Amino acid sequence: MSKSGFVPDNSNIKKSSGTPNLSVNYKQNVLFKRNDQNIAYQLTSTQLPAMLGGAFVDLYMTKGHMREPHWHPNAWELDVVVSGEVQVSILDPDTSSMHNYRIKEGEVVFIPMGWWHWIEPLSEEAHLHLFFNNDQFESTEGSDVLRLTPPVVFQKAYGVSASEVAEAVAPITDTVVIGPPHDHSFYQKSYLKDEGDERIVVKINEKVVPAEDK
Repeated sequence: MSKSGFVPDNSNIKKSSGTPNLSVNYKQNVLFKRNDQNIAYQLTSTQLPAMLGGAFVDLYMTKGHMREPHWHPNAWELDVVVSGEVQVSILDPDTSSMHNYRIKEGEVVFIPMGWWHWIEPLSEEAHLHLFFNNDQFESTEGSDVLRLTPPVVFQKAYGVSASEVAEAVAPITDTVVIGPPHDHSFYQKSYLKDEGDERIVVKINEKVVPAEDK
């Protein structure tokens, strides 16, 4: 599709061809499904050839899941909360700063093209509409970066143990998109403080700090 991406006009629609198809049931096109409550539907120019220049994702998630860290190399993203409350986290590459936005119904967050981000439900259920300014937007998933980068690269680049990195990312065997995966016993066993506490903890200078206090 030579004109895929941002299109400033309707030159792709030809009068001589008549009115193109302008309606479709996007829920027939599942982008990703973790389960019935954690699912994303996608609408692009593949489903509506006349819709050049933009795309749409209908995203449903429940608390305890998240849209994994990722970025879009060829599109910006506008997140609109339909119901529930979420936190959208964005890394600003220009200032090397992290920004967390708590938004609920009627509020939006804009994510510039190529910026690392993720979405986490704060309510029991959350429903979002995601809009992109490219009808064939691309996504680079954090799970793919971690599982496909040789551990020795992390050792050479950051001075960390390749064997420890390999062990840490071993449970990531596929693209996650909406995490955690069905079988995440390793995650539960290794990263939760105890069975009765669902808060993730991290280490900063060898000191254990709850993620929400980081």
